Amino acid sequence: MPKGAHPKNALTAVKVRNENKPGRYADGNGLYLVVDPSGAKRWLLRTVVHGRRRDIGLGSLRLISLAQAREQAQEMRHIARSGGDPLVERRKQNQTIPSFEEAALLVHESYRGSWRNQKHRQQWINTLKQHVFPVFGSKRVDQVEPANVLHALSQIWLTKPETARRVKQRIGTILDWAKASGFRDGENPAAGVIKGLPKQPAKQRHHAALPYRQIEGFVKELRSSDVSPTTRLAFEFLILTACRTSEVLKARWDEIDFDAKIWTVPSDRMKGSREHRVPLSDRCLAILREARLLAGDSPYLFPGRSANKPLSNMVFLMVLRRMEREATAHGFRSTFRDWASECTGFPRDVCEMALAHTIPNKAEAAYRRGDLLEKRRELMEAWANFCEAASDNVVPMRV
Repeated sequence: MPKGAHPKNALTAVKVRNENKPGRYADGNGLYLVVDPSGAKRWLLRTVVHGRRRDIGLGSLRLISLAQAREQAQEMRHIARSGGDPLVERRKQNQTIPSFEEAALLVHESYRGSWRNQKHRQQWINTLKQHVFPVFGSKRVDQVEPANVLHALSQIWLTKPETARRVKQRIGTILDWAKASGFRDGENPAAGVIKGLPKQPAKQRHHAALPYRQIEGFVKELRSSDVSPTTRLAFEFLILTACRTSEVLKARWDEIDFDAKIWTVPSDRMKGSREHRVPLSDRCLAILREARLLAGDSPYLFPGRSANKPLSNMVFLMVLRRMEREATAHGFRSTFRDWASECTGFPRDVCEMALAHTIPNKAEAAYRRGDLLEKRRELMEAWANFCEAASDNVVPMRV
């Protein structure tokens, strides 16, 4: 293309389908393919209406093909050049503008195919039914204002902070859809509403932990979730070993002794700078055998996108957000410790050593050289059984 020339029909169906990098991609005559950071793709027409530049959404790529987008863009440019307003004309053709609730249900339905997790799919719409629809669900989607969003969020902003943040994000998604569909114009009312809300209280210093009675259900949900197989295995391995996130993510195959059923974490990766031997339960060994097939030539048990690098240290946090659990990966160590204290009779020293906690008494620490490996092996096998089927297992009581 000559320098300075405007593109024309620059996109192809293959490029549109394969392009995943966030940004705008020009087709020509003001038509763009927009790839959002979330990976969603939509069409945008940039044209001049009544002497002012306007960006007009033409719809999602899932609904509008390249050929259809070009056809719509041509029709709208013709209306604009004739002195009309393409958005006004489109609204006349659409006849009715949906309410926010109707728009939310349409968005929820359009996302159905991308959600494999039934629970997340139901929670997505239920939070809106509970906290938003009673406030402005009946309001036309083009008439929703920042004050409406502020009113809905203010009722849960301090009492349910995590839910409130998710609701805000979902409102924004619906209003973005409305703009892309031609039902709205201008800024998203949810974008700056946080400035009108009070500062949420600081999170507790302790890591949020899942109650141990919920661990069986969590593990079942994790196994059936739509996150990558490597991530699922790594998360369950973290839970069953009661180890820290960095210890698990950076674990290497040369640290695993399958015959002895032991994982030896070197001192330079331990918080206490002391080598830690982890007895591996039968379920842990099964996880490692499956992970071995996925890891290929990687030195790491759970490699990331590159075989030479482990999974990101944010991966477990993202899984928990996706599963809508108000917990942290580190908090599962507390889950394990609460279970060991309340449901078993294993000695305190055995439980503390399973967490690689140092002995606070220096004199006692100087004389204690062993790591209670065999006693910890029995403890970790009991924990694995509890996580597998908490309601059906009787944990042995030590005396």
